[in-house]
Amino acid sequence: MPDTNVLISAPDLARLIEQGRPPVLLDVRWVLGDTHGIERYYRGHIPGAVYVDLESELAAPPSLELGRHPLPHIAHLEQAARRWGISDGDPVVAYDASGDLAAARAWWLLRWAGLTDVRLLDGGLQAWTAGGHDVAAGPGEHPHPGNVSLSSGHLPIVGADEVARFPSHGVLLDARSSERFRGDEEPVDRRAGHVPGAISAPTTENLREDGSFRPPDQLAARFERLGVTGGDVAVYCGSGIHAAHEIAALAIVGIDAALYPGSWSQWSADTRRPVATGS
Repeated sequence: MPDTNVLISAPDLARLIEQGRPPVLLDVRWVLGDTHGIERYYRGHIPGAVYVDLESELAAPPSLELGRHPLPHIAHLEQAARRWGISDGDPVVAYDASGDLAAARAWWLLRWAGLTDVRLLDGGLQAWTAGGHDVAAGPGEHPHPGNVSLSSGHLPIVGADEVARFPSHGVLLDARSSERFRGDEEPVDRRAGHVPGAISAPTTENLREDGSFRPPDQLAARFERLGVTGGDVAVYCGSGIHAAHEIAALAIVGIDAALYPGSWSQWSADTRRPVATGS
């Protein structure tokens, strides 16, 4: 079975809600280049879920120095978490409609900020509706403010200088598409290619066709093929969003990994940093 510290199934979530023990539900509807997440939330969301804006609540403003989605200041994140209704000790479940590729950012950030009971809805909103569970429309109820206290540093991160040295002692995974890794295309960032020594590991390959995570034995076999058999592991992507999803997949099979928050958006903007292309 998947690690219950990472995932929760739609039937299990429904059961908690029916028993009157609902977790704080975060709807993180976001896709790169799509600014209509809130509208999709209004059209249908899990009852009781709070909409979370990834751009403004799960990231600091973009910059060339720090990348497209820098980590938010811990005080800013704490204020947002309280607006979402999170109090100390509350369980939290995050979901989206894209295989948890965006929701994993909330999962990772809240764990980095010290929360331990944070899970992803396996399969996201599709799994919820496929199970015949109701959805609510409109803006939803404004949650009662929480009192959660957050502090940074509870999950590991690495900076650009450490990433440059990482392949000499560990495995550096690039969670972007293989086309962007090879440098065949670069639709967003300033240079095409990858960090020298990195290994291509598209995070979408952690998912089944229905958007749920592959079983743990399949994930373990995949990471073993990529050379992840223990020791140091770090992950980056375009701007630190999808890399969190890769870290969740690694956590399912009991492997800890560090996040490079600036990711390719930071690395490629620094002309002093070398770029590799090809497979």
